[in-house]
Amino acid sequence: MSPVTAPTAPGRLNEPVQPQAMVGYLGELDAWVAARRSELAALDAEILARKLSALTADLQLSLALWQAVKSRYELLLVTWDSGRVGPAECARLSSLIWGRLDTGPAPSAQLAGMAVSLPEACRLSDALVAQLRQKLNLDPNAEQLARRLRDLRAQVERIRDQAATEPPAARPAAMAQVAGLAARVTELEGKRERGGDIGGLLGPLEIDAARFERDLIVGGARRRENRDALARARELTDDLTAREQALRQLVANTVAAVSPAPKYAVPDVAALGPLPNTRQAIDAYLGKLSQVSRAMQVVQDAYSGALAERDAQVGLVSALRAKAAALGFGADDDFTALVDRADALLQRRPAPMAVVRQLVPAAQAMLDWLAEGGAR
Repeated sequence: MSPVTAPTAPGRLNEPVQPQAMVGYLGELDAWVAARRSELAALDAEILARKLSALTADLQLSLALWQAVKSRYELLLVTWDSGRVGPAECARLSSLIWGRLDTGPAPSAQLAGMAVSLPEACRLSDALVAQLRQKLNLDPNAEQLARRLRDLRAQVERIRDQAATEPPAARPAAMAQVAGLAARVTELEGKRERGGDIGGLLGPLEIDAARFERDLIVGGARRRENRDALARARELTDDLTAREQALRQLVANTVAAVSPAPKYAVPDVAALGPLPNTRQAIDAYLGKLSQVSRAMQVVQDAYSGALAERDAQVGLVSALRAKAAALGFGADDDFTALVDRADALLQRRPAPMAVVRQLVPAAQAMLDWLAEGGAR
């Protein structure tokens, strides 16, 4: 007979079950209870036929657990009442499924002390029956065990390759752990060939191998992240250092070209100190570099804006001259005096921008007045 597995229970503790989900679960649980009883009967007959009294206690424990599940299933049927349930009954059904299972006066002290729910009891029963099958060499999953061993062997080789990439200081310990895993796989392979039960040993070994492989992968990823963070910090430091020099030149050019010039200090990258070598310190350093970058952008915008304003005023004066010539007022003494004075001030170093800001609009206003007939 093929082994059965516990059905998936609906809902969760303190949450009423949905009637639709309950219909399917009761059907699956009914099939599981019947099939499990048949399995246990077959195992009991095998144990008696082979006079394996050492397995009697395991079988009694499995039978007691099955009886506890069956009793709870019967309570579920009574509460379900062929689907005539309301919110209160749905809440009671949830409590019966997810609450502690009453194992009663179990023949096993181990079972009597268990505090398990119905789904947990079903899964535990699955595990106990699988263990009995293995001890009786009735395991229908022998090929699965062989496949798991092959997968483990392949995993150990992957781990060996991963361990070889560890830093020199950590590599010997990692390789020693790989050797230990490989030895355990070899031992299980030999035990299986001799007819021994390896089902209970295979799972822990798979867990250990998976955990070690995960640790190696995570460790390698973290080292790469650390290297990337350090490279990013170094690259950003070099970029900001070059940017600092360019900003200092921009500040000098602006101070020489316009007055008043903005009054922002250029951040000093060297003041941050040398690059750190620990991840936490590198992250903090990257945060400071980001602040420096934002401060530099403020400086660049301010000083570039001051130069851009001067260039815009030069262009505006030229545009006013061209417009005046087109309108026939290019020789007007008052207009010419204003634009000539603005042009002269813009050519000064530094150019007095506060005065220019007054003269250029005045020249614009004069030209507008002339164009409207003010010279008549």
